[in-house]
Amino acid sequence: MTTRRNFIKKSLTAGAGFLIAPTIVPASVFGKHAPSNRINIGAIGTGRISRDHDMPGVWKYDEARIIAVCDLDANRVAEGKQYVEAYYTKKFGSPYSGVTTYADYHDLLANRDVDAVLISTPDHWHAKNAIDAVRAGKHVYLQKPTSLTIAEGRKMSDAVNASGKVLQIGSQQRSMEQFRIACELVRNGRIGQLKEVEIRLPGDPPGGNPEEMPVPQGFNYDAWLGQTPYVPYTVDRVHPQKGYGRPGWLRCEQFGAGMITGWGAHHFDIAHWAMDREYSGPVEIAGKAEFPAPGSGLWDVHGYYETEMLYDNGVIVRGTTENAEKPNGVLFTGTDGWIFVSRGEYAASPNEPVSTKSKALQASDTKILSPFSDDAIRLQVSTDHHGDWLESIRTGKKNITPAEVAHRSCTACLLQHIAMKLNRRLYWDPVLERFRNDDEANSMLARPHRPPYQF
Repeated sequence: MTTRRNFIKKSLTAGAGFLIAPTIVPASVFGKHAPSNRINIGAIGTGRISRDHDMPGVWKYDEARIIAVCDLDANRVAEGKQYVEAYYTKKFGSPYSGVTTYADYHDLLANRDVDAVLISTPDHWHAKNAIDAVRAGKHVYLQKPTSLTIAEGRKMSDAVNASGKVLQIGSQQRSMEQFRIACELVRNGRIGQLKEVEIRLPGDPPGGNPEEMPVPQGFNYDAWLGQTPYVPYTVDRVHPQKGYGRPGWLRCEQFGAGMITGWGAHHFDIAHWAMDREYSGPVEIAGKAEFPAPGSGLWDVHGYYETEMLYDNGVIVRGTTENAEKPNGVLFTGTDGWIFVSRGEYAASPNEPVSTKSKALQASDTKILSPFSDDAIRLQVSTDHHGDWLESIRTGKKNITPAEVAHRSCTACLLQHIAMKLNRRLYWDPVLERFRNDDEANSMLARPHRPPYQF
């Protein structure tokens, strides 16, 4: 992190975005967190998860300041500016208008006053946004999943590691106490030898209106599609034009794999953490899934699914869709009992499609949950995911979910998606990151990129 700051920009140059000069705020407002010591942040993507989770996750810290927002939707970027400035106005007790707006994230990255970015864009933009950000010298908080394909994830992790910048993936379960404790219990043998992990995820229904509509004024739809093929605009393919409800793109395979990555990136990361396989992956994968029938609507991601992955330690990791008998969460089963962990009542956004709730931490015997001894294996502690990222930027300590860990958990999810599509057992080399003797499966590790949005 640099120590130089220009809180008041000396000049503003017109670019692809909207530029608004900041208001002068007295130094007394900042206290010990003076502009010269502050982490200036730009928000790339100002939709649902940015408003509900990412921007509030950092603006509560005095050492951080959101000074820029960017979105391809002119209405959303304007509302994003208002949203941030309203918070700071209330926090400081005086009118505040210190947020610059951008329509092109490259222009935001060119702002030397920005030290770090929140990337809360659709899944198909994640890897490219992150690569461009670290190459521009910015630290990154990246919403999960890391990438649309395994090949993109590898490029993203390599770029981050080469840059020396801090990337935190938005797997906030790592910063929730019950998940860390569950992983510590497994690693300390509280359920004996781990035999099986079951991951339970929400489902996505078919539907969506595929009829072409006029592109809304002020929305750069071509850039929003990015690397993916051109398809006609319809609101159910993108995001609501009014409000910040759950967007339709989450249910289109063109932009992501559905719940297997959307929620799977959280839970399979926890499985890796408990198994001490954060930098590896499965060696065998099998899966099947129900996909919407032709003519059932626009949305085409998987519905009910079942997968099975074998790891080199002999543990089988299964995935399935949650239901009343099997609530959302992670079940660890060993030779001496079981542990189940979930988010409990926590939700990152009020629009999360989770149909069942359960206790945050349970076990087959309460003795399994008893306190640890002094010589027990303990894992890295984070009590706030955005706060851990900011601390890592400030102090240089290793953050709790770095780029390579994020790439490996996303890879496990994408491997299952490929198995769902091929409906047969696959054999994976986690070192080479290739399927063994399977050209068809290897052809699905990447997708073509539409110019001019290629990597």
